[in-house]
Amino acid sequence: MTTRQERINGMLKVEISDIIHRELKDPRLGFITITEAEVTKDLRHAKVYISVMGEEKVQKETLEILQRASGFVRKEFGRRVSMKVIPEILFKMDTGVQAGMRIFELLQQVKSDEKE
Repeated sequence: MTTRQERINGMLKVEISDIIHRELKDPRLGFITITEAEVTKDLRHAKVYISVMGEEKVQKETLEILQRASGFVRKEFGRRVSMKVIPEILFKMDTGVQAGMRIFELLQQVKSDEKE
């Protein structure tokens, strides 16, 4: 990954997070954290990984809302940054955070079972 890609990935994380929290007013949105952003070498596409607190239903609904709002988010991102090409944005669920939480829960359960 080039330094330029890394810089744009950082901009994507910061700006898209701000756009979601300040501009999207849908009350169905869950608590969203942008965990990672990956732009392609040609800068035409970007995957934005999110983590959503809550039940699976809330997570799926939030992801669907963000997918439908991706055009608006892209337009707002384009207004905020100076780039020739504004990447198409694809939101994806980051399952790494959930997996880590599940492992932590299992370890806590094992510890409490050992004490008993």
